[in-house]
Amino acid sequence: MFSSAEILTQSIAKGTAKVKQPLAIKILLGVLGGALIGIGFLAAIRVSASSFVVGQSTASLLSALVFPLGLVAIVLAGGELATGNMMVVGTAAYARRIRWRDFWANQLVITISNIIGGVLAAYLFGHVVGLTHTGIFKETLVGMAQGKVTQAFWPSFVSGIGCNWLVGLAVWLGFGAKDSAGKILGIWFPTMVFVAIGFQHSIANSFLIPAAIFEGGVTWAQFAMNLIPVYLGNVVGGAGVVAGGYYLGFKQVQ
Repeated sequence: MFSSAEILTQSIAKGTAKVKQPLAIKILLGVLGGALIGIGFLAAIRVSASSFVVGQSTASLLSALVFPLGLVAIVLAGGELATGNMMVVGTAAYARRIRWRDFWANQLVITISNIIGGVLAAYLFGHVVGLTHTGIFKETLVGMAQGKVTQAFWPSFVSGIGCNWLVGLAVWLGFGAKDSAGKILGIWFPTMVFVAIGFQHSIANSFLIPAAIFEGGVTWAQFAMNLIPVYLGNVVGGAGVVAGGYYLGFKQVQ
């Protein structure tokens, strides 16, 4: 495994490269990234609903075990994810390889693209195909979404911090591994933990809550009111805690 200082060097280089990508590529990879996170969440809903008969704890664990597929695919196969970029592009901004306005411009494009990808996955795979349209699957989906949108601003914000601390750590560990198996393990466990805990992830919610909207369970206004605090918390967790903390900790030994 690479040292933390070597991971920081990689992250800065990757963050700089992400900002320099053509706009069309950012949009394409952002839509794909949002859709992949949505597919991971769809798998989590299906597994959770199917296994609920054996107990809520087991259902939650199995759900958490399958969700990381999306982030693994994004990091290994290619894709752009706003929450991961908060850490990666953040390190480049701390290192002054890019300007902070470049960081925010990148976030704007990738976030909108991720949301589009998540909503498309929710509508096409959840609603049109019918995987979240009826029975226990609809009940599980709507219950999960209502649990997110009924949380107050500050709990949602703090939950977003915890979530993207773990997502940023997952991407960091993925950079640190020297082979694909190591990268998968490094990404899998922090991501699994945030799902098992129930922390809120703005892009995952951009699949979950629209999917529940399409089934009549929540509203677009509730989605917007959830997205704001969770996204801000994700920024603090990814760009502040992980990128900022590790940059200060290891910049002298790069």
